[in-house]
Amino acid sequence: MLNLLNDEGLDLLFRNARTHNAWQNRTVSDEQLERIYDLMKMGPTAFNCLPTRLVFVTSSEAKERLRPALVEGNVEKTMAAPATVIVAYDTRFFDYLPEMFPAFDAKPFYEGDAEFARQSAVRNTGLQGGYLIMAARSLGLDVGPMSGFDNGMVDEIFFLDCRYKSDFLANIGYGDETGLYPRGPRLAFDQVCKII
Repeated sequence: MLNLLNDEGLDLLFRNARTHNAWQNRTVSDEQLERIYDLMKMGPTAFNCLPTRLVFVTSSEAKERLRPALVEGNVEKTMAAPATVIVAYDTRFFDYLPEMFPAFDAKPFYEGDAEFARQSAVRNTGLQGGYLIMAARSLGLDVGPMSGFDNGMVDEIFFLDCRYKSDFLANIGYGDETGLYPRGPRLAFDQVCKII
C-alpha cells in the first residue's frame, strides 16, 4: 500500500469519530446501506469465511418489532436512528467456503467441530462489525454500536430458522452532537502494548 490517509481521513475514521446516541432527522438510503456492505465485505476474515449476516432495520414496523428486545437505555436512541443494523453470524458459514475460499477445502475444519465453528464465527463477525463501523464513517455516517439487548429475543423475532445468531446492534445515521457524552480517556501505549 503506497497511499496513506491524510489527517482529514484519519480524523473522520478515528480521532473525531464518536459513538452517537442522538440522531438528526435525516434519512439513510438503501443505497448508502448497500455501499456500507460493499466496503465492509472487503475486510479480511479467516479463509474468507465472511460469517456476518446483516439485517438493516429501517421501517417503523420493524423498529417496533425490535423495541421489546432493547434494554431501556437503548430504546429512545434506537427508535430515533434512521437505521439499526442487527449484526449476526451464520452458524453454517462454512457451507459457503468452497465458493469463497477455493484455494483448498477448508470446510471440514468447521463442519465437524461446532464449538470451533462458533468461535470462528463470533471472532470473524467481530472483525466484520469493526469494518462496518469504519465503512459507515468513511461514507460520512455516524454509528452507535450497542450490546444492550436480548439476543435470544432478537434471534427469535428476526431469524426464524435459528441458523443466524445476533452479536450486536448498531444505529446508523447522522449524529446529533448535542447528544454526545464527553469523550472518555484512552489507555496509553505502554499500558496495553509490548514490543518484544
